[in-house]
Amino acid sequence: MPEVKISIGGRQFEVACQDGEEHFLQTAAKMLDDEAQVLSDQVGRMPESRMLLMAGLMLADKTASVEDRVAEVQAKLNEAEAELERLRNTEVPPERVEVPVVPQGVSETLAELAARAEALAEAVEERTR
Repeated sequence: MPEVKISIGGRQFEVACQDGEEHFLQTAAKMLDDEAQVLSDQVGRMPESRMLLMAGLMLADKTASVEDRVAEVQAKLNEAEAELERLRNTEVPPERVEVPVVPQGVSETLAELAARAEALAEAVEERTR
């Protein structure tokens, strides 16, 4: 079992942890040290047990706040998932889409008019030459 040296509030401690958990212990110790530093800056020197108690309480307060926020976000997520499921299960009638169709007679008439216009254009060109 590895022994890890940590510093909290300017005091050194040796703590044992499971293999592979050294990083987590260092991270937790850093968080506790940050809180202890805030206390030290505000109050000054205090007994070790009181400093650790107060720093731990400050972390617990932050943790409780984060847990409350996580619960709020989870509730919103649950509502969104329920709404999504409701929408997935709602049958929506197919939307009717109408596409205008040009009748065949109109297409033939337009083609005939285009042919006449081209013939007239050619005739005008021949006369201007």
